[in-house]
Amino acid sequence: MNKLYPNAHAALDGLVADGMTLAVGGFGLCGIPEALIAALRDSGRKNLTAISNNAGVDGFGLGLLLATRQISKMISSYVGENKEFERQYLAGELELEFTPQGTLAEKLRAGGAGIPAFFTKTGYGTLVAEGKETRQFDGEWYVMERSLTADVALVKAWKADKAGNLVFRKTARNFNPLAAMAGKVCVVEVEELVETGALDADQIHLPGIYVQRIVVNATPEKRIEQRTLSNAKAGS
Repeated sequence: MNKLYPNAHAALDGLVADGMTLAVGGFGLCGIPEALIAALRDSGRKNLTAISNNAGVDGFGLGLLLATRQISKMISSYVGENKEFERQYLAGELELEFTPQGTLAEKLRAGGAGIPAFFTKTGYGTLVAEGKETRQFDGEWYVMERSLTADVALVKAWKADKAGNLVFRKTARNFNPLAAMAGKVCVVEVEELVETGALDADQIHLPGIYVQRIVVNATPEKRIEQRTLSNAKAGS
């Protein structure tokens, strides 16, 4: 099976549709599938639900899809860097399902593992638990959370072989493998592609069984979300 596509637009061709749910990898702006997000914007697909740790920033990442009003609902844990997101949400133009970060990670992992729901302490006694089943185990209260799956997962990896086995780098590993597992179809954007068998089996973070399409983006932009500089004291 040839999983390699010539570019991001070709990798999404015939795959995305209006009203779809997408799981999008990344942590802040680290490890986001930026070429695939741009191609999704160019597809013009509307009324999308995006499951992602964050909503990108204005003009980059998922911020591109917010600017074009292609996303109607976000399922996220952190949205504080996007002014357009804030404007749409406060104006009632965008639906938000706010989810604690660890819970979001487990919802994706559980979805990919075929587990429909689980219990967690996180959120009990807060707005997060409203309308959800709660249960006591060993004297402690827990909230039942439904798992998450997506029609399509868009993820970013550092390296892949032609079978789709993936290696992630550092923080990019936080949500990308979970998003990939939760998608019925997974499209991965990689910086480097090697022959099948070239990767050390013990170093593979996600097996190729989860990956259906691969596109190479050897020169991603990799923006910095927040740049912080310090002034060295004189004489130090």
